[in-house]
Amino acid sequence: MMLPIRDHNPSEATPYVTLTLIGVNVLVYVWGLATLQTDLQINRFYFNYALIPVLLSEGQNAAALVTSIFLHGGFMHLAGNMLFLWIFGDNLEDEMGHLPFLAFYLACGIGASLAQFLGDPTSQVPMVGASGAIAGVMGGYLLLFPKARVDIFIFLIIFFRLLPIPAWILLGLWFGLQILGGLSVDTSAGGVAYWAHAGGFVMGLALTVPVWIRRGARGYWQRTEGRPPHPEARYRRSSVPIVRR
Repeated sequence: MMLPIRDHNPSEATPYVTLTLIGVNVLVYVWGLATLQTDLQINRFYFNYALIPVLLSEGQNAAALVTSIFLHGGFMHLAGNMLFLWIFGDNLEDEMGHLPFLAFYLACGIGASLAQFLGDPTSQVPMVGASGAIAGVMGGYLLLFPKARVDIFIFLIIFFRLLPIPAWILLGLWFGLQILGGLSVDTSAGGVAYWAHAGGFVMGLALTVPVWIRRGARGYWQRTEGRPPHPEARYRRSSVPIVRR
């Protein structure tokens, strides 16, 4: 119903790690399409590299806490995750530095996987996707740039509009939906890993606190008013037409 497509917060340096992470995720997905041709091959691959909570409960395949972050269940799953990483990842990489941001991303991914594992440690459903790690990036972004503007594309049947809103509204709403989904949806048969998203978001916010403190904590917010500490990107007015009833 609404999709973020860009923010008004340009990075000041080339986000090498963000670009590399996107490239690795895409390459892994393309490799899987090219090489995993039978159900047996696919099942064996997921057994070895996806996070299966019941195996982790038995002390097996702890490496899947990391490898599962780079696997995706379909093109739209991959595309959505990479879009969110591209929008929010470059600014955190700017603030943290390249290697610290990589460590932050992996830590958020592991934390998200553990959150989903703790929700149902006997589940046999494989968990894949970068969304938990990217949720951590979103949590960090919320702390540092709560009033940065994000353009969202809203579509309601015949109504389309590109609308800039503050990041805290988009990210706060998104986080609330993950909590609501985790409490109300039975994910034992598969589906969205709501607790991974929520856990990754909280992990990312917590890991960004030292960066926020070094910038001056509340003083940083007062200086920047929650906006990017540099001129915002300006885009032309959207040419998406409004379709009247």
